[in-house]
Amino acid sequence: MKTYRITERKETIAAIGTPVGVGGINVIRISGEGAFQVVDKVFLGKSKLVGAPSHTAHFGRIIDCDGGFVDEVVVVVFRKPNSYTCEDVAEVSSHGGYIVTQKVLEAILDAGARAAEPGEFTKRAFLNGRLDLSQAEAVGDLIHSQSDAAYRSSIRQLSGELSKEIRLVSDELVNLASLLELELDFSEENFEFANRKSLGERLANSINAVNELLSSYSIGKMYKEGVRVTIAGKPNVGKSSLLNALIKEDRAIVSNIPGTTRDTISEHLSINGVLFRLTDTAGLRETLDSIEKEGVARARKAAEQSDVVLFVSDCNSPDYNGSDTFYEELNDSCKRHQLKLLRVWNKIDLYQGEAPRRPEEGYFISALRGDGIDLLKNGLFKAALDQGGIERSVVVTNARHRDALSRARSKLGLALESLEKKKSNEFIALDLRAGLNCLGEITGEVTTDDILNNIFSKFCVGK
Repeated sequence: MKTYRITERKETIAAIGTPVGVGGINVIRISGEGAFQVVDKVFLGKSKLVGAPSHTAHFGRIIDCDGGFVDEVVVVVFRKPNSYTCEDVAEVSSHGGYIVTQKVLEAILDAGARAAEPGEFTKRAFLNGRLDLSQAEAVGDLIHSQSDAAYRSSIRQLSGELSKEIRLVSDELVNLASLLELELDFSEENFEFANRKSLGERLANSINAVNELLSSYSIGKMYKEGVRVTIAGKPNVGKSSLLNALIKEDRAIVSNIPGTTRDTISEHLSINGVLFRLTDTAGLRETLDSIEKEGVARARKAAEQSDVVLFVSDCNSPDYNGSDTFYEELNDSCKRHQLKLLRVWNKIDLYQGEAPRRPEEGYFISALRGDGIDLLKNGLFKAALDQGGIERSVVVTNARHRDALSRARSKLGLALESLEKKKSNEFIALDLRAGLNCLGEITGEVTTDDILNNIFSKFCVGK
């Protein structure tokens, strides 16, 4: 691994920065040392952009290489370092539409710009020091966020809150490593610059801080990817009706005929700003029908791959006061896979006499009338996220960050073990530096070209 710093970039790049389609405007972004010179070749306005002040807008026309009219545009000038990439940037706002936007981009490329690669603008922002690597990744997460929780966690990371936590730990580890290495320089004089007990306590505190960040990943992953929920149960208990009731839409076919649902049906639901990915499945029963049998197999597989399983039963059936083999089987499977299982009793509107209300047995609802649906939503939210993380300011959402933190914890654990066993400072300092490098991978202080290319290749072109 190496510390990665920018080498000066000469090329001017350009790309469409907005989704292409019919709309009011589209934006073409140009960045690099020759951004203004390139645009000046095809832009006819009152004055040249090369001499224009930063953060000013200029109205004019774009022409092609033959001098033909392309479009009327507004060009905004951003001079380095006060731009997204810290380079000279011009943003051309053209009329919306696929053809006109492509024509404007083609004119700019013909004038000397190169088509930008996916994520190249954000990559340059990182390389030029405007963003660290975790903040750059947050840009991609922000663009793809599908819920309020994902949006909030991306904004926090983009503002540098995760980076701040990482740097606090890193600064402490640098101090500890420096003390140990300083002692090595004076080993012949037997100087001790730090009490071993104090060093151990400070190192343990750093490990605890890493553990805190690691423990937030289960919450962060749900913020980013959503909570996977499988609706399971026997045929004709109201699973599809429950899906429709939760999303308030007739998405799944509802019928009195058992076995209507033979494949999985997926929909999204937002609860308190968190995305839930609901999957309705085929009814669990023994069957000779090959298609239905495949549906049952898919239902079991979906349940195993979920975060939460809703097992729906009919409270008017013998299952209410008896045993349910399928429920017991699924309950055991959820325990093995460490999944949350909620028991849902449906059709309380058909119950003879007073409706059952035994909270310890699960949630009692009427999917048809909507009774108990709000309580079930609250229970679903609590089951998925009741880990004290919903108000956490810093949440790890990225698998790459989790891997780096995990490796850092391992290296710091070895350092603490060596310290407790009174091993030589060389061994302790070596593990401390290794742990620091792992943390540096998160912010990009230590990285490689391969890591950068892998990260930014997942960005959209124009960002």
